[in-house]
Amino acid sequence: MLKAYKYRLYPNKQQIEQIQKTFGCCRFVYNQTLAYRKELYETKKESISRIDCNNWKNKFLKVQYEWLKEIDKFALDNAVINMDSAYQKFFKEHNGYPKFKSKRNNKKSYKTNYTNKNIEVSFEKNKIKLPKLKWVKTKVHREFTGKIKSATISQVPSGKYFVSILVETEHIPMKENDNSVGIDLGIKDLLITSDGEKFDNIRTTKKYEDKLAKEQRKLSHKVKCSKNWNKQRIKIARIHEKIHNTRIDNLHKISHQLISENQVIVSEDLAVSNMMKNHNLAKAISDCGWYELTRQLTYKAEWSGRTYIKIGRYVPSSQTCNVCGFVNKDTKSLSVREWICPVCGTVHDRDINAAINILNEGMKMLNVA
Repeated sequence: MLKAYKYRLYPNKQQIEQIQKTFGCCRFVYNQTLAYRKELYETKKESISRIDCNNWKNKFLKVQYEWLKEIDKFALDNAVINMDSAYQKFFKEHNGYPKFKSKRNNKKSYKTNYTNKNIEVSFEKNKIKLPKLKWVKTKVHREFTGKIKSATISQVPSGKYFVSILVETEHIPMKENDNSVGIDLGIKDLLITSDGEKFDNIRTTKKYEDKLAKEQRKLSHKVKCSKNWNKQRIKIARIHEKIHNTRIDNLHKISHQLISENQVIVSEDLAVSNMMKNHNLAKAISDCGWYELTRQLTYKAEWSGRTYIKIGRYVPSSQTCNVCGFVNKDTKSLSVREWICPVCGTVHDRDINAAINILNEGMKMLNVA
């Protein structure tokens, strides 16, 4: 199994200079090979492969621009691979023609491959050896065992450097149990389970929005691209980073608890992008991180030998009585938080009832399969 381990890097001045050179050269190779591929198709109607692009990079770009030879060759090769992936995605998924990379983008990264021990991790000394950088000071907060496959060096908008080590390792699945749970995703409570447990929505963006607005007003009064403007931009980037990290940490804790305690987890397949079109709820929905939670549940279930099921979007989970099956159309309004079934007389909490119906629908799908 392939797993990635991300660590914070603390490079010195020479290493920072080399990293920035690599970022720039990878961006240059990406743009040049994309332009070459585009021009060839427009002028001669010829389509070339990734290997042809890579050969053109080696025979033409590296000869004409000798400073490309100062950069790790695997980083340049991976820039061509990334360009080709974006190009192929355009034809397969109609996802938009690949865009040229801009140096004004504050999120940068490059990937290098493992060969002849050019990537090593010293857990005792808190250092990582990387091609062209040698040993870099690192915060190695987690140890791993396995074969290193590649490393991705990145810089986030706040200016911090990170490395993500891809490792081929053995993963031991969790012990099986007989528990199953249905989950209903919400805004007031982030998640409600069929067992009646409710997870609070920590509303991270709302917590920092006043501070963020204040710093953004300061940025608007500074001359764009000046030193003071850049310092203020970094302040804002750090607030955004704090919001993102707090939200992700909370979602990881919730997904880990659900995976650890249950063998089967069932949720709705929500169309988040369509729900975001409601301008009254868009900000609150984006602050929840529903997509990220379901993404984490998907890969953690696969790792741990669990079953994660998504039911259809149009199942009337909130309107159906989980006891007798009566569908109450009067509960469509979100303002109805509790209701009494007119057939069997059961008192329902809207969210818990929905979670139970989601679980029942998921178990039906599992039994049919």
